Parts: sequence; structure tokens; C-alpha cells
Amino acid sequence: MGENEQKYVKEAFDTNWVAPLGPNVDGFELAIESYINNGTQVAALSSGTAAIHLALEILGVGQGDEVLCQSFTFSASANPIVYLGASPIFVDSESETWNISPTLLEKAIVHRIAAGKKPKAIVAVHLYGMPYQVKEIQAISEKYDIPVIEDSAEALGSTFKGQKCSSFGTIGILSFNGNKIITTSGGGALVTKHKAYKEKAIFLATQARDDAPHYQHSHIGYNYRMSNILAGIGRGQMEVIDDRVAARRANHQLYFDALHSIDSIEFLPEPKGYFSNRWLSCILTPSFAHREKIRTALLAHNIESRPLWKPMHLQPVFSKCLSFIDATSEALFDRGLCLPSGSNLSKEDVLRVIRVIKTIDHD
Repeated sequence: MGENEQKYVKEAFDTNWVAPLGPNVDGFELAIESYINNGTQVAALSSGTAAIHLALEILGVGQGDEVLCQSFTFSASANPIVYLGASPIFVDSESETWNISPTLLEKAIVHRIAAGKKPKAIVAVHLYGMPYQVKEIQAISEKYDIPVIEDSAEALGSTFKGQKCSSFGTIGILSFNGNKIITTSGGGALVTKHKAYKEKAIFLATQARDDAPHYQHSHIGYNYRMSNILAGIGRGQMEVIDDRVAARRANHQLYFDALHSIDSIEFLPEPKGYFSNRWLSCILTPSFAHREKIRTALLAHNIESRPLWKPMHLQPVFSKCLSFIDATSEALFDRGLCLPSGSNLSKEDVLRVIRVIKTIDHD
């Protein structure tokens, strides 16, 4: 946390603005819009999951529809598809960014169109802060007229060719969960260049109340709006977003400088034109056994690390879903490890992790 969050939260209490509206909500949305730029409009919501849910509904996804979704991600990217009675179709990753494969994405689209089931949307994720292949995914979206929901939950502060992530898709989403680059404790946002989409998101997020002197509802709504108190935390966090990105990138650089010379440890490089916030510092090892050797050695020193995301097509809850897979994400899951990466880590914290890793036999 920075120093200004308490100022905005105190202001909310002092002015008695505690409900899911108020000056902090407006101010937080404006701060995000100014930061992302590119003509974006923002609706502050209760979570990134809520933002994906509303994005899908705004784009007309409903019962019986199909939505293409990156398999290598957290389950919140896919769960809202099921909320709406639609079916996720999972697409594997490519190795350059670890994100959705343009080749397999187009293969999936062609297959589903031939089956008479043109997908209603594409959920593409900027995983671990690394932008997906924006140019290629946009081209496919335009070619087949399928909108992209740009899951930027892990990518606030990341850019592709100088443009901020969450501003490329038809609708972008952000997360401010406690583990993200900035946090409102819990929270998220829907990002769009379409004013009507923002207005509909806010309408649906506030129980879809019609414009009437009494409580009248013509649509099903949700309780998804962010509170003025949490938005106050967000306003303070936005004032230090660049510091948070710099801290994550500094962690990654420390790890890279110390460990890249070990033959059995690989890092994901930034392709030309890509800028990752390095939300998490991740490494690849030669095998599952080697990954576990590192993870358990760290754990023995009370240092938590985690495997990379288990792909959605391997999750029991999604085992019956159609998928277009080439084993890339399965290999990443088997071989990959997320190292401690918090913005508040000291240099000595990171060096302690490095020392433990260096004591391991990497042959």
C-alpha cells in the first residue's frame, strides 16, 4: 500500500459516501481511463470475474452459445462463460508469449463454423503480464467478426508497441484482487471504447434498475458495482502504479541476472515491442521432477512458490469441453514455477530465494 489510500478512504467516511457510488468511484474510473488512455471508458466493479461476466452478456453470449477461451489461465477467465449457460472451447498457447495460439485459434474457429456453431466471443489473456500476440489475434477477430474480451487481470501497466493492455479488445477487463499489481482488496473493472457498453455494464452491475420512481426491472441484474470505500483505496494505488510495475520488473531482473546462466533454468523474454509488468517472475525447468526439486527446496526454507497455471482443459470441471490443444500449456504447467514476486519484497528477500535455488543440484 502507498500513503494516500487512507486519505481517500477517510474522505469517504467523512462525507458519508459508503455505498457503491460516490466521488471515489468516479475518481478511480477517471484515473484508470487517464492511465490507459486510447479513448477508453471504465466501469469499476466488484471483481475481474464480474467484469468478464458482464462483458460476455454485453456481447450477447447466452444459453447454448460457444466462447473460445485461452486454456492456459486461471479459472476466472472461463467460469463466467458457464454462468451464462454457454460452453467454453479451450485453445492452447504458443511458446513465444505463453498466450493463446493464433494458429490454433483460427483452427478452432474454422472447425466450429463448419459445425454450424460460430463462436460468440474470444477470451484472450495477457498471462503473467506478458501481452498476447495482439496483432495476430486482432486480425483473426476482424476476419471472422468475433469480438475479443481482453483479459488484462494480470497486465495493468503492460504494453504492446506503447499501447496499454486492456485497450485492444472489444472489451477489456482488469482485476484489483489482493495479489494483483495494484489492489482494492477485491475489485475489478470493465474497459471499453464504447460509451454504450460502459453504461450497460453499470446498469447491469446495479441490479438493472429501470428509470422509474419505483423499483422496476426489465432485465436480470447483478450486484457488481465497486464501493466508494474500495474505490478510495484504488485511487491511492493508481498514484503509485508506475512504482509497482518498476518493483515487479526489478524483482524479475534480479532473478534473471542471478539465474539465467544455469542451463536448466529458462526465463520468458520480452519479444520486440512487448513490455510486461512482470506481475509474476516465472522460470521454466527441464522437467516436472526438476520443477518439484526447486519448489520443495524453497518450501523447506519457508519460501512459497507455485507451479504455473494448470490448463483449463485439464481441470476436472471442464473435462468434457471441446479443446484445440498441441500440448504447449501442458508442458509449461509441468516445467514452470512462479517465484516470489510481490512489489513489497526487499532485495534481500529476492536474494534469499536465489541463494536457495543456487544450492540445488541442477544436473
